[in-house]
Amino acid sequence: MKQEFCQEPNPPSGSAVQVQCKLLLKMRTCSLPMLKALASAIIFAVILWNLNFLGYQSEVPGPTLGHSEPLTVLIWHWPFHHTLNLSTDVCADRYKIKGCQLTGDHRFFNQADVVVFHHRELQQGKVRLPTERRPPGQNWVWVTLESPTNTKALTGWNQTFNWVMTYRQDSDIFMPYGELVRHPSASVDIPTKTGLVSWVISNYHRTQKRVQVYRELSRHLQVNIYGKANKKPLCPDCLLPTTSRYKFYLAFENSIHKDYITEKLWRNALLASTVPVVLGPPRANYEKFIPADSFIHTEDFSSMKELASFLKTMNSSRYRAFFEWRKRYRVKLYTDWQERFCTICTRYPRLAQGQIYPDLASWFSA
Repeated sequence: MKQEFCQEPNPPSGSAVQVQCKLLLKMRTCSLPMLKALASAIIFAVILWNLNFLGYQSEVPGPTLGHSEPLTVLIWHWPFHHTLNLSTDVCADRYKIKGCQLTGDHRFFNQADVVVFHHRELQQGKVRLPTERRPPGQNWVWVTLESPTNTKALTGWNQTFNWVMTYRQDSDIFMPYGELVRHPSASVDIPTKTGLVSWVISNYHRTQKRVQVYRELSRHLQVNIYGKANKKPLCPDCLLPTTSRYKFYLAFENSIHKDYITEKLWRNALLASTVPVVLGPPRANYEKFIPADSFIHTEDFSSMKELASFLKTMNSSRYRAFFEWRKRYRVKLYTDWQERFCTICTRYPRLAQGQIYPDLASWFSA
């Protein structure tokens, strides 16, 4: 660097040039040992400045929460009463989300920034809302993963909750059953297939659309059924090995609603490396979550006879094409309630403060 440049009245503020200029001016009156030390300091300062400019950091931080004080999230009651151990900093230790403290201790109610309520327990009357006055600035979150068809007693909760946390994308806090995450792969391994179509179902009711569609489809091809409904329950570790042996899986939802796409797709089919035949919201809704060529929709066919023929006559190259997505993505399941609740903190800075849902039932059934 030319010394004449340091003669300029105003080198660029905060720049590496300004740092070097200040050190060079000091060097004029320094001894040789001090000159060497200052020279090292110059090099070190320039390196630090450049690293900062390029955005490099010595460690990769967790998600930025956008607030200075740690957040306390009080879980008023654990979903399905499955109490989990919160003795450690779960969000930081397991999910790299710092400044987010989960607690189930009701004594922290007045200090909590957020209080979470799972609807199933509210619906069954097993849990009541806090009797204490809500502290100023505290936000209440209503949580459910069930569809509107299976969610009752909503009218009693008008003017109660600030935010909603559901599987719907337009929720304040979006909580899907699963998603595809980037994971490039050079090859795709498809498990050996010994059967054509399988279905795992526990609650079988003739009035359900999925049962009606199945009954029509089964007139034209064989469907191997597992689960309590057929007195063939599968242990947790048996599910994926079983469904992976079949070319296709009936990922039929128990009710049809916007964005209601459950583990039937994510776990039972996609994670098991079988092709899902879906019954649920329209194809366009599915395509917001997964590639268009990764699944078969029942509505793509004019009849179940046509669908059955399509499945039975599919050649191997056409079948393999359904797995092209696996060269770019992998399936991530969301099954841990601790992880779900930790995400409240990552969303917190972007959530509308002071809002309230005047008619929860109308919003959820829309």
